[in-house]
Amino acid sequence: MTATLVLGGARSGKSACAETLAAQSGSDVVYIATARAGDSEMAERIAHHRRGRPPHWTTIEEPLQLAAAIVRHSRPSTVVMVDCLTLWLSNLMFSGDHDYPDTGTIVLPPLFGAQRAALLDALAQASGDIVLVSNEVGMGIVPMGAVSRSFVDEAGRLNQSVAAVCERVVFVATGLPLTLKGAACLPG
Repeated sequence: MTATLVLGGARSGKSACAETLAAQSGSDVVYIATARAGDSEMAERIAHHRRGRPPHWTTIEEPLQLAAAIVRHSRPSTVVMVDCLTLWLSNLMFSGDHDYPDTGTIVLPPLFGAQRAALLDALAQASGDIVLVSNEVGMGIVPMGAVSRSFVDEAGRLNQSVAAVCERVVFVATGLPLTLKGAACLPG
């Protein structure tokens, strides 16, 4: 089993890179989509991603229980591709029925910690290859608002934890992959 984390900024080409890695594996692909269509813009983004995937790939939509989906679909003859960890993180952060303050400490819902730990366990237990996509959101200015800063912090912590258990980590900028850890890959 090989786990690969593909990181990049918005519209960097990270999803295309991850999809190419999954397709080049020669294995069956199970694509786990974490996005929710909360508005028309997000619905169009989801539709764009759907149109770009090969029709023979199995797509699973799972906004919260990502670890369970990985365990359920991971097999030696299958690549499980997750797009994306930061949307999943956002879903978890806003899974509770509460408002976050503009300033001060953010207390995340209990589901957040449990699902994050479960994801790391699932990656360690996976019997097939995994390709995970995540946004690198911490390279710009420090955002205004406590919840935005908390999201950036938690995304950075999540990316570090996932990278630590992955055999390969790839950073994508302007559509070009740079291997940070493990065997080099040149998709496309």
